[in-house]
Amino acid sequence: MKTVVMGKRGTVVVPAKIRKRYRLDEGSPMQFEEREDGILIRPMIAAQPEVEIYTPERLAEFFLNNAMDRDDYLDARKQVTEMGIDPDSIDHLRWPA
Repeated sequence: MKTVVMGKRGTVVVPAKIRKRYRLDEGSPMQFEEREDGILIRPMIAAQPEVEIYTPERLAEFFLNNAMDRDDYLDARKQVTEMGIDPDSIDHLRWPA
């Protein structure tokens, strides 16, 4: 643990050893989180992937496009229909009849 002193305008110098370990440079984004026992400061991960919330229609697309054979496709159509979605309204690869 290292103790540092806050400077003008609230600046805090992160010790060199920690900057190197976490690859922090000038301009690196940091997150500050208030906790009951103090403040947690952590570097932001630059390339955080966006989280996709799967809508029922998106799930239906997955079910229909991931069918491995005709029977699997027919089961997927049934499952999508049970979700209250018309399988033909979903853009997907259709198995031959």
